[in-house]
Amino acid sequence: MTTASFTNAVDSSAATERGISLYRAIWRWHFFAGLLVIPFMISLALTGGLYLFNDEIDDTVFAYRNVVAAGAERMSPSAIVATAVESVPGSVAVSYRTPAGVDRSARVTVGIGKARMLVFVDPYTGSILDRVAPSEEFNQVVEDLHSLDYFGKSVETIIEIVAGFAILLVFTGIYLWWPRQQTGGVLTVRGTPARRVFWRDLHAVTGIGAGLLIVFLAFSGLLWSGYWGATVNGKLTAMGLGYPAALWDEVPTSSKVSTDVLPRANWLMENAPVPASSGGADEPVGIDRAVAIADAEGMLPGYELAIPLDETAVYTAAIFPADLARERTIHIDQYSGKPLVDISFGDYPAFGKAIEWSINVHKGQEWGRVNQLLMLAACISIVLVSLSAVIMWWKRRPAGRIGVPPMPPRRSVYVGLWLMAIVFGLAFPLTGISIVVMVIVDQLLMRVAPVRRRLS
Repeated sequence: MTTASFTNAVDSSAATERGISLYRAIWRWHFFAGLLVIPFMISLALTGGLYLFNDEIDDTVFAYRNVVAAGAERMSPSAIVATAVESVPGSVAVSYRTPAGVDRSARVTVGIGKARMLVFVDPYTGSILDRVAPSEEFNQVVEDLHSLDYFGKSVETIIEIVAGFAILLVFTGIYLWWPRQQTGGVLTVRGTPARRVFWRDLHAVTGIGAGLLIVFLAFSGLLWSGYWGATVNGKLTAMGLGYPAALWDEVPTSSKVSTDVLPRANWLMENAPVPASSGGADEPVGIDRAVAIADAEGMLPGYELAIPLDETAVYTAAIFPADLARERTIHIDQYSGKPLVDISFGDYPAFGKAIEWSINVHKGQEWGRVNQLLMLAACISIVLVSLSAVIMWWKRRPAGRIGVPPMPPRRSVYVGLWLMAIVFGLAFPLTGISIVVMVIVDQLLMRVAPVRRRLS
């Protein structure tokens, strides 16, 4: 009886030590991951929350260039384009965005060499409402800041690492939040803002409440990342799960893709090839006829029409609205006026539709105002979780020290965590590499700490 009790006590003690080791190891991972990405998470949440309302911003702050008084008769597309080109000496028209409604302006993108300029034109009077470089347009600046593209393509890869760490933070956070005899800090917040426990509970409760939304935002955001997103896009297309490549089998294609001719394309279509015009003895149909053809095919007003810049190029009409059912791209032969490729949301394979749907939800466009407010709530939660983490850490840290969570009693627990890191790294390579670096640094700290204590 005594032996049995002693054995049970030893087993219980070992299990407790293993539990403490795992908890501390995951706590350290959670701490280091948060330390790395909190500034980026706050930036993503603030810019993302602002971009959710880009249409509202255009219709209020920038109404002077987007909203016009409806007149009796619109100018022809060719006249609008000519007016825009004349306003920027030495330029040529690159694309034309048709008015989205009777009280909306037209927009012409003109270019001088590789430089581009957006020219907003009143389609009734021909007045130039505004001229702005695409990179300086407000909503584009917000989007570029959100993706870090504003700082260059090399910096943009950080987004993939941050998104992967966000997913890691949610799952490690769930483990740390999981109730272990405590009654507070699970669904309620204890104390007052003067106490650390208040910020700990606020961090935990907010994180668990918004966890699924944060994972969704991070995963759907990964689709835009330079490495992971591009790799997934290419593999889906190769497996027949991306854009329907068979639609291009019967038409000649150029070396260009959608993003080479359009200011904006959706995720699934951005790398789809652009067909080539047939050429021959026919005269070009011209922009007025191209617009009439696109309108007759049922394009939603407000679509962008890429204008051919050489003899083999095509007119490309495309629109990617909030209503996915109206999403469409048509490539029109510039000589015959024949639609060479006509693809809409209904033509996408099921997996492609699911991806486009998730992106639409990410951008707050799927269920109108409800979707916007849901994503805004997620953005606010991310800011709240991040700031509460910083305050909680600041109140906990010893004076003059970083305040890293204590090391696990059993170092063997890291074997399992290494396996987790490898699996996570296979799914998200850049984040996986960052995790490996983080674990190596942590291992070095564990070896240096005892030496420093002996020397002190």
